[in-house]
Amino acid sequence: MTRPRVGIIGNSYLLDDSYPVHAGGTMNSEAVADVSGCMPLMIPSDPRFVSVDELLEAFDGFLLTGGRPNVHPNEYGEPETEAHGAFDRARDAITLPLVRACVERGQPFFGICRGFQEVNVAMGGTLYPEIRDLPGRMNHRMPPDGTIEEKFALRHFVEFTPGGEFARLMGCDKVMTNTLHGQGIKQPGQRVVIDGTAEDGTPEAIYIKDAPGFTKAVQWHPEYHAPTDPVSRPLFEAFGEAVHSWAGRS
Repeated sequence: MTRPRVGIIGNSYLLDDSYPVHAGGTMNSEAVADVSGCMPLMIPSDPRFVSVDELLEAFDGFLLTGGRPNVHPNEYGEPETEAHGAFDRARDAITLPLVRACVERGQPFFGICRGFQEVNVAMGGTLYPEIRDLPGRMNHRMPPDGTIEEKFALRHFVEFTPGGEFARLMGCDKVMTNTLHGQGIKQPGQRVVIDGTAEDGTPEAIYIKDAPGFTKAVQWHPEYHAPTDPVSRPLFEAFGEAVHSWAGRS
């Protein structure tokens, strides 16, 4: 029996600094396959190759992954600055309308890191270009050196709204997470509910109010050790249940 299909948003890279590729972390596929119980398939996130309408018909759900390029500030009405970093306009052109379409249809998506930021921008929100430059904020960026284990190590708490969606899913109001991002939510988008924050006030968990489907997104990286991590596993299990439900609709 064919598993439901989850489209994993790919990122553009230059392999060996010369060969253009679309790629994604193996841990994303592992989380989707082993925890969500779905078939992971990579999406070349470029409107030259795929359209949003095609993706909506081809997949049962979507994983909006992290990535080094940031959402271009023109997408939320601000000028580009050096602090905004690198961009991937082709990915913007796919993911932002994809999020809006999924919200309207009730088709499930799960946003991670850049994907979290994409969800906010797609709904009309804005972003800070560099969290660590704000008064009272921590440095949420990935350590520049060290092993994968050190880069993805648990580094700060996230507190959920008591009785909120994430608290109910996790069975608690506070969890410890990794952190590997530079940007963050400035103004939440329309219907974007901030349901979890770091101790410095940075939004870390959101969903779309009154949306008919699974619309959760987190600023950390739950795909790391998702099969065994007690914070990551419930997220991918709930996402998988939503994808299976969408695939099985009559």
